[in-house]
Amino acid sequence: MDAIRKNRAMHRVVVLALDGVVPFELGIPGRIFGAARSATGEPLYSVATCTLDGGPVRASGDFSIAVEHDASLLASADTVVLPPSHALDGIRHGAPLPDALRDALASVRPGTRLVAICTGAFVLAAAGLLDRRRATTHWREADLLQRMFTAVRVDPDVLYVDDGDVLTSAGVTAGIDLCLHLVRRDHGSEVAGEVARACVTPPWRDGGQAQYVRRPVPEERADGLSPTRAWALERLGDPLTLADLAAHAGLSVRTFTRAFRAETGVSPGRWLAGQRLDLARHLLEATDLPVDAVARRAGFGTGTALRQRFRATLDVSPQTYRRTFRPTPAA
Repeated sequence: MDAIRKNRAMHRVVVLALDGVVPFELGIPGRIFGAARSATGEPLYSVATCTLDGGPVRASGDFSIAVEHDASLLASADTVVLPPSHALDGIRHGAPLPDALRDALASVRPGTRLVAICTGAFVLAAAGLLDRRRATTHWREADLLQRMFTAVRVDPDVLYVDDGDVLTSAGVTAGIDLCLHLVRRDHGSEVAGEVARACVTPPWRDGGQAQYVRRPVPEERADGLSPTRAWALERLGDPLTLADLAAHAGLSVRTFTRAFRAETGVSPGRWLAGQRLDLARHLLEATDLPVDAVARRAGFGTGTALRQRFRATLDVSPQTYRRTFRPTPAA
C-alpha cells in the first residue's frame, strides 16, 4: 500500500482477481501497463492486484494466487480491470452477483474506467454497467451474453469495444490488444509502440478486426513476396499499381495476385490500403503535419480522400483521431 500512496499522482490500474481467475489474462494488465514509460523512463501507471477479501484465490489451473490487497483498493483506482474467471459460471447461468462482488463494484468511484477482458463482461453486465452500451466478449459466449442481458448491445465479431469509460474485449490475446489500445489512447502511439516491442507483440490490431478467421492464413515463406511488400512499404506515398507490384516480383499480374493472397490472406489492393491507413495514423499521432501533407505522404493523394477513408474505416475524421490518440503535442 505504501508504494501505491507514493505513486498517487500516477494513473492507478487495479486488477480484481476472482476465484477461478484465468492466469494468462490476469497477468496482461501488469505486463502491458507496467511496461509503459515516459520519454525520461518514468513509469506511467501503477498496477496492483486485489481479491475480494485480500486472501488467495484459486486459479483456473492447479495452483492458487496470493495477493497483497483486498477490494478496498478499488476505491482508489483510475482504471479497474476484470479478467475472466471460471467462478463466473453461476452468473453465466443466471445467478445474481454475490453480495461481496456487488459491494466491491459499488465502491468504485464514478468516472473510473472499467475494463473487462473476455467473460469478465458478464460481471459488468450483471451489475447493470453495460446497459444500453456496446460490448463484446469471447465469441463462444457472445450469444449467451446477449440472451441474458438484453439491454446490452453485444458485438460478437470484434476484438474489443471502446465505449468511452467502459471497455470490453474478446478472449486471451484480445486483452493485450485492448490494454495496448488504452496505452495508445492515454499516451499516443510512440509509447504504445515501445510497450509492444518490449512485450514482443503486434503494436496495433484494430478493435473492429474479426475475432477469428475460419480459413487459416498461410505462413510467409522466405522465398515468397516479402521483398515486394518491403519495397512497397518504402514507397507508400507513390501511386503504386498492381502492375508495379507484380513487376517488382517478376510475375504476371494474375500470378502475383494469386500468390499474394495465398501468402497474406488478402488481396494486394486491400493490403496496400491497410498499410497506407496505418502510416496515416502514425503520422497523425507522431507529427504536426497538416492533414493534406499526411494524405500525400501516406499515398492518399488528397486530404479529401484521406478523410473519406477515415470516415469509412474508423468512423472519425483525421483531426478527431489525432486529438484522441495524441493527447500531448508532438515532439
